[in-house]
Amino acid sequence: MENLARKAERNYVQQERPAVKPKHAPAKRRGITPGEKILGILFMAFICVVAVKMVSTQASIYGVNKQIQDVESHVQEQKKSNADLKMQVGELSRFERIKKEANKLGLKLNEDNVKVVDKK
Repeated sequence: MENLARKAERNYVQQERPAVKPKHAPAKRRGITPGEKILGILFMAFICVVAVKMVSTQASIYGVNKQIQDVESHVQEQKKSNADLKMQVGELSRFERIKKEANKLGLKLNEDNVKVVDKK
């Protein structure tokens, strides 16, 4: 009954192989392709254009701010001038002053001709 197929047994002898260090081939330095050069140049040009635009915008903003400050200072001067003129009008409109000037010119007060006007 030995007709059964048998596996052949083999005795393997394992031998240690010396460790082989993999040799690294020096990586080839890849040059910059023309497409990459064009993209780099376009990127640099874009950065330059944006920088110039920002500087020009800041200069415009500075100019407008200066104009605003000039107008505000002019408005303040005008308000002061208006206040001074209103005060002068108030002083010149006093009844005593008007009566004094009328007397200098030889005018006399006639009570029948006086009309009272109120400011509203």
